[in-house]
Amino acid sequence: MDVEVGIGKSGRKGYGLDDIAIVPSRRTRDPEDIDTSLKLGPYRFQSPFLASAMDGVVDPEMAVAIGKQGGLGVLNLEGIQTRYEDPGPLLDKIASLPKDEATRGIQEIYTEPIKPELIVERLKKIKESGVVTAASLTPQKVEEYYSYALEAGLDILVIQGTVVSAEHVSNSREPLDLNEFISGIDVPVVVGGCASYHTALHLMRTGAVGVLIGVGPGHACTTREVLGIGVPQATALADAAAARSRLLEETGKYVNVIADGGIRTGGDIAKCIACGADAVMIGAPIARSIEAPGRGFHWGMATFHPELPRGTRVEVGRAATLEEILHGPAHENDGTLNLFGALRMSMATCGYATIKEFQRTEIMVAPALKTEGKVIQRSQEVGMGK
Repeated sequence: MDVEVGIGKSGRKGYGLDDIAIVPSRRTRDPEDIDTSLKLGPYRFQSPFLASAMDGVVDPEMAVAIGKQGGLGVLNLEGIQTRYEDPGPLLDKIASLPKDEATRGIQEIYTEPIKPELIVERLKKIKESGVVTAASLTPQKVEEYYSYALEAGLDILVIQGTVVSAEHVSNSREPLDLNEFISGIDVPVVVGGCASYHTALHLMRTGAVGVLIGVGPGHACTTREVLGIGVPQATALADAAAARSRLLEETGKYVNVIADGGIRTGGDIAKCIACGADAVMIGAPIARSIEAPGRGFHWGMATFHPELPRGTRVEVGRAATLEEILHGPAHENDGTLNLFGALRMSMATCGYATIKEFQRTEIMVAPALKTEGKVIQRSQEVGMGK
């Protein structure tokens, strides 16, 4: 139902993950019986997540570690790893920049040109480990650099930008034709981001195996403030899931909906699935791992844009090992550790054995969910009050 904003303008009401709650059903299951696997093209993953293609989250070593933990690490092919032979000192510098100098300092670091030979070198290192090799390029750069990634043995390509459409119009250059490009390469493609029914449907029709859903909810993203655009994540996911259903009815093809951004806890992941996601792309939670390349910091992909940065550097700290963050054991009670153990427990509590079954669970608009009865926790800054 539209809400009147003023005479001549109305709009839909949107809901974020904090606005909704999952309703338990009449059935429960044992957590050991739950299947949380994800299939992308010919590849199957134990856990339904991709690690964000951000320099503070994924380097070749982390991509390998994430793969061995059952997920998919996506390397940013336009980042520090492909601009510098030795990225370590630059990562140290970003972590040491004063807060008021961080954005300008990051912009300067990213003026170094991308080196195609480093694309090949970094991806070969991941490939040689035996895990599925994935990497990200923007629509503006994908035609220039994707062949180097394929040469290195790339398994999955992610075409990613702040907002990606299947119909880009340009008077100054020949725009990327996603339909033609995706049909012309031999590896599965994930594309995004987007946040609406029609854009998701058009992207799904390009032949992509997955579509990233989310414009602006990321912990290091400032797009909603800089550009004023975005859709709350619960609504964006539900709309994309409806687009997936329509495509399935029309063509028999199933395209994965991947929630991208704004996820902090296992409960957030469960809510994404309940709204229709098949998987999540997470950045800040992985950046908090001891092994992450960001030295306890996390910054968005558009932070280094030379003219209009739409991201920032945030300090996330180093909380635990990658294994503890993903699969436990947890020694904190705020939901930020053992993320996929929490997803499994949420599914078991509601009686659903698979991700696709859990997408049918009942949800409720419940803005009091995180505050009701939590006054003491909030006053003491423990548990849900942190």
